Amino acid sequence: MTSLEQSVSPRQPLATGTRVELDNNATFLDRSFLVGGVPWRLLRLTGPSRAVAQRWQYGDVVRPGEEQFARTLIRQGFLHPIYRAERGIEDVDVVIPVFNDVSGLARLLGQLKGAHVTVVDDGSIVPAPIEECASTFGARLVRLGKNQGAGAARNAGIATTQRPFLCFVDVDVEMSNATEVLAQLRAQFHDDELGACAPRVRGSEGSSSRDRFEHRFSPLDMGPRACIVMPEGPVSYVPTACLMVRRDAIGVGFDEHLRLGEDVDFVWRLHDHDWLVRYLTDVEVAHQARASWRQWWQQRVGYGASSSALAQRHGDRLAPVRVDPWTLIAWTSFVMRKPLVGVRIARAARDQLRERIRDQADDPEAVANQVLSRTMLRSGLPLSRGIVRTYGLVLLAASLHPKLRRPALAIFVLGTAWRWRDERVHVADVPLALADDAAYGVGVMKGAWRTRSFTALRPRLTKSSLRIRDVLGVGQVLGSMRLLAPRSTTRENAS
Repeated sequence: MTSLEQSVSPRQPLATGTRVELDNNATFLDRSFLVGGVPWRLLRLTGPSRAVAQRWQYGDVVRPGEEQFARTLIRQGFLHPIYRAERGIEDVDVVIPVFNDVSGLARLLGQLKGAHVTVVDDGSIVPAPIEECASTFGARLVRLGKNQGAGAARNAGIATTQRPFLCFVDVDVEMSNATEVLAQLRAQFHDDELGACAPRVRGSEGSSSRDRFEHRFSPLDMGPRACIVMPEGPVSYVPTACLMVRRDAIGVGFDEHLRLGEDVDFVWRLHDHDWLVRYLTDVEVAHQARASWRQWWQQRVGYGASSSALAQRHGDRLAPVRVDPWTLIAWTSFVMRKPLVGVRIARAARDQLRERIRDQADDPEAVANQVLSRTMLRSGLPLSRGIVRTYGLVLLAASLHPKLRRPALAIFVLGTAWRWRDERVHVADVPLALADDAAYGVGVMKGAWRTRSFTALRPRLTKSSLRIRDVLGVGQVLGSMRLLAPRSTTRENAS
C-alpha cells in the first residue's frame, strides 16, 4: 500500500456462522449485567441479549440477527471469535530484519521452510555471510546500504513484497512449529476488522539464571490473557518480535526515526485508525535472552528511554499510571494507615452506583458491592506496580525518611510482588526483578532528560463522576456510570 494515509478499518457486523466465545474474565451479575471487557466496565444487557451472551459463554456460533451484537462485544473485549487454521500460508510474506546475526538467521530460516521469506540485511558490517545464508535457504534478500534500525528494515520488506499479509519475525525468535504458528495467525484474519495479531512471546528456556528469569518475565511477554490490544487496556501493545499484519492496514509503515518503541507506535496507530489488534495466548514463540548481563541491562534501559520519544507522539498514553483522584486518595489513605478516608470514598462510590442501577437490578446493593470490590482490587496492585516500575528508586530514597518509610516500603513491596500474580515465586528471581525495574526506571529518566520532556514521567489523573459532596454525604449526584476509575492501568514495558 503506497498511500500516505493509513487506511481505516471497515465497520461491519461479524459474519453469520462465526464461532465465538465469551472472555474468561467476563462475569454475569444479577439479571441484566455483564462485567469485564477491555477496558473493564459494567455493561447492561437488555431484552434477549443476555440469553445470547450466555449461549456464547462456552462457545457457540453467531446466528442470523446476532451479527451486530457480536461485533459490539468483540470491540468491547467481551467476546472472542474462534477461527481454525484451515487455510495455508501462501498469501503470507515473512519479513526478517537482520544485522550481523548469521547464526540466528540460519536457525530461523531453517524453521521457516515452506514459507515465503524476505530477509532484509540492515547494513551488516560483513554482508557476504548474510547473503550466502539467505541463498542457502532460498530466501529473498534485500540489502540496505547502512544500518537504519528495525523499523526501516521492515519498511523495506513491506515495499519489496506483495502478498496481502505480512508476518514480521525478529532474527532472535525461535519458532519450532513455524508453519503452524503462521497458519494460526493467518486464520484470525477471517475477521475483516482485524489489522494485526500477535502470539505470546516467551523467553527461551535455558540453564542460566538469566534464561530462567527471561522465560518467566520476558519484557516481550504480554501475559497469559488473550484479549484485544488497546492503549489503555491490560495489554496496551504487542511487540513486533512476531506480528502478522494485514497489508491494507499498514499505511505508512513504521516510524524510522524510532530505534526502539517503533512497535508500540505502529500498534497504536493501527488502533487509532480503528483496526482491531488481537493478542493470542494459545500460540507461542520463544525469544532469546541477551547474551550478557551488560546487554540485558542495556536492553531494559533502552526500553525505558524510548518512552519519552513515544510520549512526544502519543502524549499521556505513556503515563506510568492512570488513575482518578478518588481512587488515588482511597489507596493512599490505606497505605498511610488512615483507612476511614478510603472507606468513606468506597461507600460513596457504592451508593452512587446503587442509585444508578436501582430500577435495573433485582438486588442493586449486591451488584454495587461486587462491582466496587472488583474495581478496588483491580486498581490497587496495578497502581502500585506502575509506581514501582517507574519511580522505584524514588520510593527507596523516600524510605530513608522515618515518616515515609512504612508507606514507601509498602508500595514498593506490593508493586514488586505484582510480578508473581501468575507465576510461582523463585528466590533467585527477586534480585533480577529489582534490577529489571531499576534499569527501566533509569531508562525513563534518561529519556526524559534527553528529550527535555517529562510527559513519560507524569501520572495521568482521569475524571470521575464522584464529587466531594458525595464523599461528604451531602446529597447524591446523577452522573455517568463511571466511578473510581475501573480503567486504572499501568504501562509495564511500553517499547
